[in-house]
Amino acid sequence: MKKFVNNCICIAFLSAMLPFNGFSQQNECKEQTYVMKNPYEVNRIKPSQGKKIKNVILMIGDGMSLMHVYSAWTANRGKLFLESSQAVGLSATYCADRLITDSGAAGTAMATGQKTNYHSVGVDTLGRPLPSLINFAADQGKSTGVVVTCRLWDATPADFCCHNKDRDKEEEIVADYVNAPLDYVFGGGARLFEQRADGRNLFKELADKGFQIPRSWDELSQIHQGKVFAVPYQVDTPLPAERGDLLARASLKGIELLNKNDKGFFMMIEGSQIDDYGHSNQLDLLMQEVHDFDRTIGAVYNWAANDGETLVVVTADHETGGLTLVNGDLKKGEIVCSFSTDEHSGVMVPVYAFGPGSEQFTGIYDNTDIFKKIKKLLNL
Repeated sequence: MKKFVNNCICIAFLSAMLPFNGFSQQNECKEQTYVMKNPYEVNRIKPSQGKKIKNVILMIGDGMSLMHVYSAWTANRGKLFLESSQAVGLSATYCADRLITDSGAAGTAMATGQKTNYHSVGVDTLGRPLPSLINFAADQGKSTGVVVTCRLWDATPADFCCHNKDRDKEEEIVADYVNAPLDYVFGGGARLFEQRADGRNLFKELADKGFQIPRSWDELSQIHQGKVFAVPYQVDTPLPAERGDLLARASLKGIELLNKNDKGFFMMIEGSQIDDYGHSNQLDLLMQEVHDFDRTIGAVYNWAANDGETLVVVTADHETGGLTLVNGDLKKGEIVCSFSTDEHSGVMVPVYAFGPGSEQFTGIYDNTDIFKKIKKLLNL
């Protein structure tokens, strides 16, 4: 303990002498304890032995690092659905003009295979629109979908569907969804689809293009065919304790609809708010989000195992919060963690794969290679 205190004093002194962008002095020595009172059951999911890849589901835990995963594993008494993954790799996340990336640049790298500038979405370093995996899949006649727990103008979904050199141009970004080649969308952000400075009603425009526009889960659950654009919330979806297994349900509903296409589908699913609670350094809510994402992974892995022709890739765009697990008790599901920043950090992030083609995701590689591997495996 004495050594720990001395180290903290040293860090505080150095940070005062040498200011570091994004470093939170108030957090570097503050520990938080979290105990998961109701752990969930985890079964080991056995993948099919098939080799054909008709569908790919890319799952992104926004801000999720190995430390987030290991902390969540400890809190759930040493069990996660992620453990059924067949392959694990590491991805480098730097962007074109900064070592420490944001979701805009990192998501664009995975969506398009090109590095771009910090804060850009779906464009190259000169601001020119780039085609994403959504575009390539649609061009091959596959169905496409996006499921997120954030507002749809946020960076990660925009990386796959929209184009702007500034992720803060929210009204402009949302308008791009009208012309994106999508078949299923679920997320938040209804406000900027209908309460706009330009007077447009994007829901009406989407309906005119053949989309069904359910405004609640109950409405969505009754739909069993056709294109769907579901935005039940004005901004983000509620907290996990309020929304329950909504991410898993919305994901499986999308899979149900997209899988009607004999040519297959590509889908991106994001556990969006892991990042939010890394930024705010709230360990309790952070773990709730990681566990919600893991349970969604379990639901998707189960579906993919039964399907036999679906590759699932799980990764992150970057790490958020500089999370460190410093103590805990595996039997009690207790973790003691500290945060070193309220911004993003520069660590590599894990890549997990399940299903046919998963062996292609081992090793250490650039985040742009995730795009390249998926594109090649789907013959796009």
